[in-house]
Amino acid sequence: MLVLGIETSCDETAAALVADGTILSNVIASQIDLHARFGGIVPEVASRKHVEAIGYVIQEAFDSAGKTHTEVDAVAVTSKYGLVGSLIVGVSAAKAMAYALKVPLIGIHHIEGHIFANILSNPGTPLPHVCLTVSGGHTMLVHVKELCQYEVMGNTLDDAAGEAFDKISKFLGLGFPGGPAIESLATQGNRAAFNLPRPLGRSRSFDFSFSGLKTSVVNMFKGRDRETLPLPDIAASFQQAVVDVLVSKTLQAALHKGVSAVSITGGVSINSRLREDFSAACGRQGLQVFFPRRDLCTDNAAMVAAAGAARLKYGEMSQLDLNAIPNAPLESIGCAGKHC
Repeated sequence: MLVLGIETSCDETAAALVADGTILSNVIASQIDLHARFGGIVPEVASRKHVEAIGYVIQEAFDSAGKTHTEVDAVAVTSKYGLVGSLIVGVSAAKAMAYALKVPLIGIHHIEGHIFANILSNPGTPLPHVCLTVSGGHTMLVHVKELCQYEVMGNTLDDAAGEAFDKISKFLGLGFPGGPAIESLATQGNRAAFNLPRPLGRSRSFDFSFSGLKTSVVNMFKGRDRETLPLPDIAASFQQAVVDVLVSKTLQAALHKGVSAVSITGGVSINSRLREDFSAACGRQGLQVFFPRRDLCTDNAAMVAAAGAARLKYGEMSQLDLNAIPNAPLESIGCAGKHC
């Protein structure tokens, strides 16, 4: 089964062709350089750039795979959870393709796409398992019972982890996006230099909160001359505090559900400190841990195509009145077809 995936939930315009779990092409047009001057994503700018790029990106996906439009069996698109203007561009393109080719259309929730990024990267990932999806827009713990069967265990109560990285990076004058900037600087610093809080670290809740941690860093160094700030130590200490919370909560959730494995996905999952600490902690607990391929950590269309193929196998399809829903909870998608 050859599935065209389309992803435009934020600032990446992406298209991919996936055939029976094999990625034939995965094209991503990033807008990072464009938004960096603003210190963050500007929604209106993002949607306009999607309009400009979407046709070229889709065609490049076909050209790279050596496939023609008529070989496509289905079109999957991110239709839920993201910037509404950005989502509309991808959904419109996907509906047009599905209608013209007379093939099934499948709307996909963005978080489900990230879950499938790991399954696509690691076909042997055990089910059930607990998945941490962590990026600039979300920090969420999900019990993946089976393919297309999910239970949300915890969510961010304020800032997502990646958003906190961006805000601290901006405060320290390191630029956007914050994750790579802080990670790079942290390699030169002492991660135990500052005793920063681990928000909700002792709570039995599986929810996350990073706003207080961000505020602690700002208050600790506010008003000081940037030239006198120990930037590497601040970056390392802040990064370690975020990673400690993510690891602790995820292992707590895995223990609660009695699973043998966890998966980590989303843009922040590319962070080397996070990968090292998760691998060490899971090893001590006798848990398997899985990460996506690095090119599948950030938003991409291969994960969307993989999720679409799974739902299509269970008989799930969308109609041509499919709409973009920016704030849809993962629970709203239900489980697919007879799999319920």
